[in-house]
Amino acid sequence: MNINFYSGKRVLITGGLGFIGSNLARRLVEQGAEVTLVDSLIPVYGGNLFNVADIKERLTCNISDVRDPHAMAYLVQGQDYLFNLAGQTSHMDSMANPRADLDINAAAQLTILEACRKENTGVKLVFASTRQLYGKPDYLPVDESHPIRPVDVNGINKLAGEWYHLLYNNVYGIRACALRLTNTYGPAMRVKDARQTFLGIWVRSLIEGNPIKVFGDGKQLRDFNYVDDCVDALLLAGASDVANGKVYNLGSREVINLSDLAEMMVSLGYGGAHELVAFPSERKAIDIGDYYSDFTLISDDLGWVPKVGLREGLEKTVEYYKANRQHYWDTEK
Repeated sequence: MNINFYSGKRVLITGGLGFIGSNLARRLVEQGAEVTLVDSLIPVYGGNLFNVADIKERLTCNISDVRDPHAMAYLVQGQDYLFNLAGQTSHMDSMANPRADLDINAAAQLTILEACRKENTGVKLVFASTRQLYGKPDYLPVDESHPIRPVDVNGINKLAGEWYHLLYNNVYGIRACALRLTNTYGPAMRVKDARQTFLGIWVRSLIEGNPIKVFGDGKQLRDFNYVDDCVDALLLAGASDVANGKVYNLGSREVINLSDLAEMMVSLGYGGAHELVAFPSERKAIDIGDYYSDFTLISDDLGWVPKVGLREGLEKTVEYYKANRQHYWDTEK
């Protein structure tokens, strides 16, 4: 992809004040894109104005909710690209409040797509989906042909959102594709609690000098993507019409169990310790065991490969929060 591919392009990012959206916005601004962020700033969903404080003069920020059809009909007009990252990411919250998860992760996606159908059929959409929809793997690594068996409400609704995008691509010719993200981490991720990723609360525990709590025996295998690599994949998918109508796994060649991951974090030199704790029953019920992705398809189609090693990414992440903790948990109510 040409480094300046998005220069002069009009780009809308839903969930733009959140973790991945803000990192994507920064890269697009650097390329010279005309960027608009839309975010509800509802506290539990992770949006944070500090995430774009350094680039706020170089983009437009619209505080509104993707569930609002009037707002979305206005916002999609004239956009060349729409990176659709708004969502409810907590698996536990989806089980506690399934209707809210349905509204955000499924119904709101129809609102966005209908706005595009009526106001801007030329826009290209990239939807942030999740590996969670596969459920408990039948085999590893998991490729895109693996059966779909979500184990929680979040996975079902994200799957619906993904399929709505593919339907509108196939029926209405509105170019769209989806990336099934695995465990994405890095600067600007939610660390106040474990709503977005357990790695967030692990980073916070490490900085605060509290033990990192690993559920179960710690042998669960996972793969992780540093946020810069995730942004690379989003940009490549947006720029390529080869991706239209397709879903792609992201993933990593580095596979690690959670106990070893905790040990790696402790070994970074910030002190700390980790301990094994019993699985809470409500989490155990939706745990999928081992998981890591086969990302051959996106490598073959779009040339994407992750570049940031796990240890390097963790070091960058912890340093960021050591410098900026007051913006992420010290002052949050």
